[in-house]
Amino acid sequence: MDLSIILLLLLAPLGGFLINTFLGKQLGKGASGAIGTLAIVISFVCTLLLFLGLEPGADTKADLFHWLTFQNFSVDFSFQFDQLSLLWLLFVTGIGSLIHLYSISYMHHDKDFYKFFSYLNLFVFFMIVLVSGSNLPILFIGWEGVGLCSYLLIGFWYSNQAYNDAAKKAFIMNRVGDLGLLIGIFILATVAGTLDYQGLETFFQTKGSLVDSTWLAVAALCLFIGACGKSAQLPLYTWLPDAMAGPTPVSALIHAATMVTAGIFMVTRLHFLFDLVPAIQNVIAVVGVSTALFAATIGLAQNDIKKVLAYSTVSQLGLMFLALGVGAYEVAVFHVITHAFFKACLFLGAGSVIHANSDEQDMRKMGGLRKVMPITFITMLISSLAIAGIFPLSGFWSKDEILLEAFHYSIPFWAVASLASILTAFYMFRLMFLTFFGEFRGTEHAKSHLHESPALMTIPLVILATLAAVGGLISIPGSSWLMHFLEPLLHTDGAPEHHALDQTAYILMAVASVGALVGIFIAYRKYISNKEVPGEDSEVTGFTKVLAEKYYVDELYDSVFVKPINLLARFFRDVVETALGSLVYGFGKAAAEISNQGRKVHNGSIGLYLFVFVIGFCLIVSYLFLAQ
Repeated sequence: MDLSIILLLLLAPLGGFLINTFLGKQLGKGASGAIGTLAIVISFVCTLLLFLGLEPGADTKADLFHWLTFQNFSVDFSFQFDQLSLLWLLFVTGIGSLIHLYSISYMHHDKDFYKFFSYLNLFVFFMIVLVSGSNLPILFIGWEGVGLCSYLLIGFWYSNQAYNDAAKKAFIMNRVGDLGLLIGIFILATVAGTLDYQGLETFFQTKGSLVDSTWLAVAALCLFIGACGKSAQLPLYTWLPDAMAGPTPVSALIHAATMVTAGIFMVTRLHFLFDLVPAIQNVIAVVGVSTALFAATIGLAQNDIKKVLAYSTVSQLGLMFLALGVGAYEVAVFHVITHAFFKACLFLGAGSVIHANSDEQDMRKMGGLRKVMPITFITMLISSLAIAGIFPLSGFWSKDEILLEAFHYSIPFWAVASLASILTAFYMFRLMFLTFFGEFRGTEHAKSHLHESPALMTIPLVILATLAAVGGLISIPGSSWLMHFLEPLLHTDGAPEHHALDQTAYILMAVASVGALVGIFIAYRKYISNKEVPGEDSEVTGFTKVLAEKYYVDELYDSVFVKPINLLARFFRDVVETALGSLVYGFGKAAAEISNQGRKVHNGSIGLYLFVFVIGFCLIVSYLFLAQ
């Protein structure tokens, strides 16, 4: 592979970060935004060149230099551009370019405009490192890098303490998962003697049956814990909804197409390990389907437009993990791609709505916006239909594949996933009806400022809505380009046959479609026909209150973890630290007092000095004689 293209792909975002960090303020907003966007566009073009030049059977590794050596264990600083990494890079850099373009207009009035683009560029750089590294240590560099950048971006408006708390929550909760990832990496290094993907695959294919299955299961479980943290699965999901504190382009970049899919990428990349531990695969499926339904129910009662999309993201990630758990890695990748299209469009569309509503995010104070924001409305409508699974949009094909695989694996899994999908259709059209239909419910001042967003914001919406509409064509039943493309990597010899339409597939497809239509119809009856508007928070009661408060999971975590840790911290600060400080101060005071007494001896008396000298000399002589 062309090393110059690879270096340009990697270094363009890093260069954009450095330029904006050190010169962005002097260059001005126009140049800063253009440089930040151009850096990602360059990476996208490089990815396209590598993608188009990919040859079956060709060496996909690019070794830059030897990095670490520990006895018989070594790590190279190298990158791997195969089917999986290039697919991820295509939508990371492609959608990343659109989000950067969108941000030029959305963030134009922010005083730290250049800093925002600097952080975005650094985030994309680390995401590229994460998905293109050829071994787990390089993946870990990118893994931690995107975690750092998400902290910076979520807390970008740092003058608001609540936003700072959300950033810290995301950072700390991800560290919990990262500890599991590190333990899994250490176990693999011990068991296999390598952390290179190709070396690991060769080892497990040839010697996997000889390794203690317990260690394999522990390694796989620890790696999955890392994936739960990064991809917001139960119980490590609560950081993602709070991460909506960041600017909306951040939500689109982090929570649609990049960081939250890192867990799916890692499990797919190490599929040869997870295939050896069916028990852990079952755990993944249970956690995934549980997360899908759990988050979908919470989304039913949220009134913040970004919070609805946040819980939708958690739910969709759960469906992806369900696909991973049943061994349908290629189907999980398919849904990652389609989700990147329609969810990025929905988040950017929400940003357009918030921008027009003078930063208002409460859907109860919106309504009737389709008349003044036709482009935003149409693009969000297409993406909402796609995520609901309406034929023939992209979400229909990828969701149908997940439900089909789940049905063949376990009917209860299929039933729960189908219910989550029906709820998705309901809450997404609840969002659409409350936001774009009826009469405007905001203030007169807000009404006077309603307008369609500028072209720099609507052009990315149109492109993403188009992809959300036709993106499913990459994997339609009976003719799946995506499955054949991934086959050399995932060894899915039988996958294409799974896509052939039989009677069961038609029935499941019909059930899924009817379910989605039922969800939309219920939302229509409730919010259009009956013109219902959710009440004020103080008026909500019963189970709706439980959903609105997110099952009180945050309060539970606060009571079980946060308050005890804070109490322990205060004990160490007020008692232990005070005692240690007093002890250290006491030693210092004693030394000072002794030195003060010694200082009094130095009074200029020659007789005293001679007396001390004689005493000292006698002691030395006595010691020498006694020692012999």
